[in-house]
Amino acid sequence: MLPRLPSDVPPGLIDRAAGHIRNLLANDASGHDWWHIWRVWRTARWLAEREGADVAVCELAALLHDVADWKFHGGDIEAGPRVAREWLVAAGADRELADRVAGIVAAVTFKGAGVATPTASLEAACVQDADRLDAIGAIGIARAFAYGGAKGRLMHDPDQTPQHHQDFAAYRGNSGPTVNHFYEKLLLLRDRMQTASGRVLAEQRHAFLERFLEEFHAEWNLGGNP
Repeated sequence: MLPRLPSDVPPGLIDRAAGHIRNLLANDASGHDWWHIWRVWRTARWLAEREGADVAVCELAALLHDVADWKFHGGDIEAGPRVAREWLVAAGADRELADRVAGIVAAVTFKGAGVATPTASLEAACVQDADRLDAIGAIGIARAFAYGGAKGRLMHDPDQTPQHHQDFAAYRGNSGPTVNHFYEKLLLLRDRMQTASGRVLAEQRHAFLERFLEEFHAEWNLGGNP
């Protein structure tokens, strides 16, 4: 059983965090926009309520989990936790709360198919699951192609095989086609859910990924054409 620790979240801090992130990411077109944050926020809260986690801590971490995503900060994996901690302290949170939230932000990141990403608290498990749930299913598919387009990646190239990245450096340096990303990450997420509630949601979304890929490859290979 992952530990659950009580929090002392100042009144209004969650609303201020939401406003800050909405302004920061309002114009993002890579799939890491405000509405991604909004969905993860809502899902993290839903998971926290069902799993018995500290809801307020989960909300703060979900809201701040992409405040400085490494993918848009030169590959710096420490940027997100650092910026989240700095913002919280400046907004009136005590150091203990800021450190807890920053630790969760650090734990959310997927680091490669061959890299385990365990969490140290129930709150971190809820936020990590919430973020990963938004990467699968119909919205996850849309986000994958939005991100690929934003990064100038090919949609699909049958001659480029998916890679099982064994460390974060290899995963971070990857620039393969978007369809490869399904095999390198998205299809792996169902089995890496850490909460019981997250696993239930992941089953349906994972099945949709599989149906999409079956249809995609059939059409790519001219399935059903005369």
